[in-house]
Amino acid sequence: MRFNQHSELKDKHSFLSASKYHWVNYTPEKLLESYSRASAAARGSALHAFAHQAIQLGIKLPNTQQTLNLYVNDCIGYRMQTEQPLMYSENAFGTADAINFQRNLITDAMVLRIFDLKNGVTPASFTQLEVYAAYFCLEYKIRPMEIEYDLRIYQNDDIEMHDADPEDIAYIMDRIKEFDKLIKRAQEEGV
Repeated sequence: MRFNQHSELKDKHSFLSASKYHWVNYTPEKLLESYSRASAAARGSALHAFAHQAIQLGIKLPNTQQTLNLYVNDCIGYRMQTEQPLMYSENAFGTADAINFQRNLITDAMVLRIFDLKNGVTPASFTQLEVYAAYFCLEYKIRPMEIEYDLRIYQNDDIEMHDADPEDIAYIMDRIKEFDKLIKRAQEEGV
């Protein structure tokens, strides 16, 4: 038997995939709901890629209250680095949507800014951004009590701002270190 090659499918995944076979038992309504979620996720990825490109090129968007425009324009204004990986270990890393670390000219304090673009309607949590802050402090050996924080979530045509408590960042840092050791020990023991 000579099988068809289907080279156009390389690195693509089918929605009705055999490896994600649970759709076999879906109702038509559940299938369409799941498909809608997957389409929204794909759109969100495309919007992130567009925002990244616009910020990298310094192309501001019209000054409106739309989530994407607010995010892109603020990131450009603060000279943020986008899609920045942060790493403590192979077990503890992530990619911040936008980040910078610079001196506040008014207070003379160093400020860690982490902005996150959310495209879904489910309310987001600042814990994700606090984890990024912990990764940053661990990777760059910054004491969390000695800096200020400007964490923002851009979602639903609004900006939520959070001035993180340095104690919370220190707690997360301790958890990362503790859990990383546990995972490394389990890896060594072949668990």
